[in-house]
Amino acid sequence: MNFRRGRREEPEINLTPLIDVVFLMLIFFMVSTTFLNEADLDISLPETSREPTQRTGDPVELVINQQGDYHLNGSSLANQQRSTLRRAMEQVMAERGGGSLVIRGDARTPHQSLVTALDAAGQAGIEKVSIATVPEDN
Repeated sequence: MNFRRGRREEPEINLTPLIDVVFLMLIFFMVSTTFLNEADLDISLPETSREPTQRTGDPVELVINQQGDYHLNGSSLANQQRSTLRRAMEQVMAERGGGSLVIRGDARTPHQSLVTALDAAGQAGIEKVSIATVPEDN
C-alpha cells in the first residue's frame, strides 16, 4: 500500500558491491596466474668460496681487458669480432684435444665483450666454461 501521494522515488542501483566483487575477481586472477620466466640461455649463477677447487688439466685462458680486447693464452687477437675469437678458440682447442675455458675479465670490462666471448665459446663447441673471480676482502 502506498500512502504517499504524488512523487514516486526511482529505485537506485547500488554499484558498491559490484565494484567489490570485480576487484576481488581481479585480485584472484592476478594471484592465481602463473608467470612464465623464459630465458634464452639456461645458466647457473656463479658462486664463489674461499676454498680452491681441484683442477683437471691446464685450461685455456681468455683474458678480456678494460677496452674489450681479447688475449687467448697470452697472445693478442687481431680484432674483437666474434668470428675471429671463435676461430682462435677452435684452433687452440684442436691443438690441445679439448679441455675447458677460463675467462678472466677486468672489473670494468664491457658486458658485451663477455657475452661475445661466451657466445664464441658456445659456437666453438666448448662445453666447460668458467669465469674467474677474486674473493672479496672482508
